[in-house]
Amino acid sequence: MQWPVVFLKKQIQIFKEMFIPRRPIYLIMTQRQLRPVNIQTPAVVRTCQSTFWNLRFQRNYKKDLKTSLEYFENPLNVTEIRQYLRSKDILFYDGYCCLHTASLFKQRSEGSDSTERDNFSLFIDKTTGQFLCKESLVEGTWEDFQDCIEVMQKEGRSFLSPNVLVGFPDSEEEQEEKEMDHREMQQIWSNSIVLSDLPEDDAHLIKIMFGIGKISNGTLKKFGVRFFKPTKSLVFPWLCNRNNSIKGLKLLSADCQGDDVVYSEATFPKPNTYHNLFGLSLVGPKDNEVVLTGQEIDAMAVSQATGLPSVALPRGVSCLPPVLLPYLEQFRKITLWLGGDLRCWEASKIFARKLSLKRCSLIRPGDSQPCPSVALSKGIVLGKILKASIPAAHKSIVSFRQLREDVFGELTNKDQVSGIKWTRFPELNKILKGHRKGELTVFTGPTGSGKTTFISEYALDLCMQGVNTLWGSFEINNVRLAKIILTQFSQQRLEESLDQFDEWADKFEELPLYFMTFHGQQNIKTVTDTMQHAVYLYDISHVVIDNLQFMMGQENFSLDKFSVQDYIISSFRKFATDNSCHVTLIIHPRKEEDDKDLQTASIFGTAKASQEADNVLILQEKKLVTRPGRRFLQVAKNRFDGDVGVFPLEFNKISLTFSPTTGKIKLRKSKEETLEKPLQADITEKEGKKKKKKKDLDVKAD
Repeated sequence: MQWPVVFLKKQIQIFKEMFIPRRPIYLIMTQRQLRPVNIQTPAVVRTCQSTFWNLRFQRNYKKDLKTSLEYFENPLNVTEIRQYLRSKDILFYDGYCCLHTASLFKQRSEGSDSTERDNFSLFIDKTTGQFLCKESLVEGTWEDFQDCIEVMQKEGRSFLSPNVLVGFPDSEEEQEEKEMDHREMQQIWSNSIVLSDLPEDDAHLIKIMFGIGKISNGTLKKFGVRFFKPTKSLVFPWLCNRNNSIKGLKLLSADCQGDDVVYSEATFPKPNTYHNLFGLSLVGPKDNEVVLTGQEIDAMAVSQATGLPSVALPRGVSCLPPVLLPYLEQFRKITLWLGGDLRCWEASKIFARKLSLKRCSLIRPGDSQPCPSVALSKGIVLGKILKASIPAAHKSIVSFRQLREDVFGELTNKDQVSGIKWTRFPELNKILKGHRKGELTVFTGPTGSGKTTFISEYALDLCMQGVNTLWGSFEINNVRLAKIILTQFSQQRLEESLDQFDEWADKFEELPLYFMTFHGQQNIKTVTDTMQHAVYLYDISHVVIDNLQFMMGQENFSLDKFSVQDYIISSFRKFATDNSCHVTLIIHPRKEEDDKDLQTASIFGTAKASQEADNVLILQEKKLVTRPGRRFLQVAKNRFDGDVGVFPLEFNKISLTFSPTTGKIKLRKSKEETLEKPLQADITEKEGKKKKKKKDLDVKAD
């Protein structure tokens, strides 16, 4: 969609005048408030719906990460799964991400070969044990699968009814809301128009607006794409593979915000339950090659230009939900062409590990290899780009020739390499340059200075920009932490505006934010296993651990506490590197005199923490007798480019937020050799003048 902004703005203005007054998408999608759930339900719920995709949505986080992490406290490995299947004489074979076996929920026809691999339609995830039967669309946990096997063998059955996994019935409120959602979705779909049915001029203008001028009406019709006039949106359907019935919708709209043209998405159902591989319904059972894209428009461009099967991820490059993996098992080769920037390139490498490196190829972004839709609009041959894809698997030793393009990519994409920028802390961007994957940040500060409160906003800022975040709060419980973050998100005291709670809570639920259920002292192995599980399930790219000291009580080492701490820090360092995930670790400082500033040497324990860390942040506090003390954030280490410095923070008690003080801020930068120097008192120009004046008076007195 590389169109001049002025041209697009003009087209949008024409666009608005063509049709009835525009209704924003959010008025359609989020107008209703969710009713509170009155029934008590357990954390683990067995679905009773007739389809795999229909995951349950609750306002009380019933089906969230908490469930998965509680289950994963006893880690499951593929060896245990294989041993169980062999002990029950169940035939299976290894796939790329799943074990394949015969369905438990379908009666075999007479004469069918039960050992034929084509009849193996039940998939068991090698990492989690979750299973899916593609024929009956029954899904469940590893415990559910074991229960089914025990029932079959005890009662001598050859198959089970798909309804054997009975879940908890919906309350009347839940059922009513589901019916309302379904009616609303059907209304949008039935009122949408196929682009070929629009007047030629209108259809041409719509194509220009969404950058699909080169995509034919035939391709749009094949993928089922329509146009919804009330919101000026393209409508992408989520089709059931069995009968092509509508399971959900995604609406893509364009609008002007200042000098920028902004494209926004809305999904039905909500994003956390929208698991649509767009284009999957067009894939044949014998296809063994597919192109995986980040956007629906890109999938259509690949299909039209090359004829290859292509599917689009439901949430772009933010995550690849494991529930989609069984539908990608049939492909021997997967080419990941997720976009044209560095973030898409990093996501490609992460997703390739989840999909199995040996069958994945990657398209390296660049000027000559943009995203598929842009390549199509520029007349670039997409088949040539696909042939230039590189294998995801690599050897342990490489030459500079193999690294050359990566180095060039970092030089030409300087802003993207520096990471995601904070919107609430612009001064932090000037020093750290951004938030990058694979790094370890150590954060410390005096007791009671607001470490947890600051890091909450620090992480929330990134989460609101799409950074999938996992919180491990070992010092305060999740309810209190969620309340703090929600207050920072809404920037107001919701206890004084309870009528607005549902509105803000609905928006807050859409954030890719998850919480570990641990509290108090925990074993490091349990914590890292849980983090690993979260990375696999939710593509977590930022983990916050609050704090290190609370994790040091259950280690069975015959070593001193400093050795234990060093081991834990090394574990987090290794986790961050291996999983391309940023870990922020809060560590209490050792006791220092109140009138002295903290330094990197003030971090509790040995020098291991500051040595392993890529970034060291210190929340400094100047305590005053007559009024609240002043706070400063010091960047004491920055491995990315060496810049360090300090800037003032101002705490807003109403919104529980920190922000740079208003007015002109004098930002002090220094190099690494000055890291250990204490903070100077003259942060602002005004304070500097006061000190100079006092010095002159002392000279006169002498």
